[in-house]
Amino acid sequence: MRQVVLDTETTGLNARLGDRIIEIGCVEILHRRVTGNRFHRYVNPERDIEEGALRVHGITREFLADKPRFADIAQDLLDYVRGADVIIHNAAFDVEFLNLELERLGVDPLERHVTGILDTLQQARELHPGRKNSLDALCERYAIDNAQRTLHGALLDAELLAEVYLSMTRGQESLAIELEQPRAAVGAGPGLPQARPRLVVLAASAAELAEHRRILAGIAQESKGRCVWLDEVPQDA
Repeated sequence: MRQVVLDTETTGLNARLGDRIIEIGCVEILHRRVTGNRFHRYVNPERDIEEGALRVHGITREFLADKPRFADIAQDLLDYVRGADVIIHNAAFDVEFLNLELERLGVDPLERHVTGILDTLQQARELHPGRKNSLDALCERYAIDNAQRTLHGALLDAELLAEVYLSMTRGQESLAIELEQPRAAVGAGPGLPQARPRLVVLAASAAELAEHRRILAGIAQESKGRCVWLDEVPQDA
């Protein structure tokens, strides 16, 4: 099974308003192993780069001035990804940029050249609902070293995402589950259900109850008497 992890850097955030791709990085995964077969190109966007985007990736228009245009590298890119499952973090963003670039050349969209597109951002949200799922957050969660990522870069981010994806989809390493055997209850005979252990209740001391009531009184004062917990505190505390 061949998979390609893909990332782009752009002149800005809005492809529909004319922002363009300036860097493409791809990493190949074959049978769940990163092969070292990479695709990496810088692209001359023939337009200015927004200040906000420049702060993210640090790629200047001057650096890109002698780089090929997208039209010059499009066929190489399509040849590289053809027939693979493509893995992208926040796929809608990158796919929109790529498809608009291809549309300008009269070429079919990316989906026509690959077998499928997987969005690892959506995948991470399903695995970790309510948590941060940026690439940096996922690297931290899966103990992947991203110390060199001081700025975004398409190839570096694709390499990190490949490691994140493999970690997210690794699954359980072993099907053997070790369970601690419960201790036999005193007095339980063979074939008889084990007795429940006696529940130990630790009562609050008078001093602890008094401190608890003092805190609740402060809450009641701030909430204009609306403190339902006061009714649960013993009056002689």
